[in-house]
Amino acid sequence: MTRGLLAIGLTTLDINAYPIDELTHTERASLIKGLVCAPAGTAAGAAMVAAKLGVPTALAGAVGDDMNGLFVRAGLESLGVDTRLLVTRAGEPTSSTLLVVESDGRRSSFHRPGAGRSAPLDAAVVAAARGSRFVHYAGIGGPTTDGGPGAALLAEAKAAGALVTCDLISPRASAIEELARILPHVDYFMPSAAEAVLLSGSDDLHAAAARFLALGAKACVIKNGRAGVLALIDGQQHVVPAFAVEPVDTTSCGDSFCAGFIAALDRGWAPLEACRFASMVAGLVAEGVGTLGTLEGFDATVAAMGRYAVASIVGN
Repeated sequence: MTRGLLAIGLTTLDINAYPIDELTHTERASLIKGLVCAPAGTAAGAAMVAAKLGVPTALAGAVGDDMNGLFVRAGLESLGVDTRLLVTRAGEPTSSTLLVVESDGRRSSFHRPGAGRSAPLDAAVVAAARGSRFVHYAGIGGPTTDGGPGAALLAEAKAAGALVTCDLISPRASAIEELARILPHVDYFMPSAAEAVLLSGSDDLHAAAARFLALGAKACVIKNGRAGVLALIDGQQHVVPAFAVEPVDTTSCGDSFCAGFIAALDRGWAPLEACRFASMVAGLVAEGVGTLGTLEGFDATVAAMGRYAVASIVGN
């Protein structure tokens, strides 16, 4: 019987500092509330959160042969993520991002590109995908995944009975061409609202979701921050409100939503209830700094759903 999650794609190290409202331009140290280093990225961040929620998880990704790469690997393994498919690229740096978060939640990002976008898609990864209950594909735009290899892998996963989810990271408009190959193998396409607008060419999220279904996705779940989630599932449109949280750092909210959705499905929850659970996961992540924020685990998240009010729905 297949079990667990395989996350494939972007792997980074995030360094989150909060709050920093101005630079001093001196050598004098300023005291801040939070400084967190953690594995992140659409694949590694989702893998880390899923493992925290109790899902047996493996990661297919890449790091460089530097100290950052060692840290990413150790951080994932500390939560039980299987890193046997996390390759080390000799002579390359680990993809890393410095995120400076202001008191009002705004942030500035400084990214060092590296090995993280070149996830492996070799025979071992294909075998792992065929043996997984869930495959979370976060490789759109990667040099080793675009142009056919990713679609071929997902076809293998689907043939073996896997449920496939797909997320994006800073896509170019041309990513729609790769999505045309990928989406016929995807059960739940999970872009952000900004990504959905960019790729569909429509600022109407309902129309955007319909476009992705026309390309082959079985369902579309569009993450729209405080406005909640627009879900087009089984031909029906639903708006699932977010929870009213006090956000501190929203850096990993999209990745954590995907992980929460998968974790709830893994427990047998219906898709719309899984969206509600995923929204709470993202909210708890937003209330702290870094990939995990204040997230404690599956049962604690369920309990939080009973304590938090829902946010007012705005926009479409």
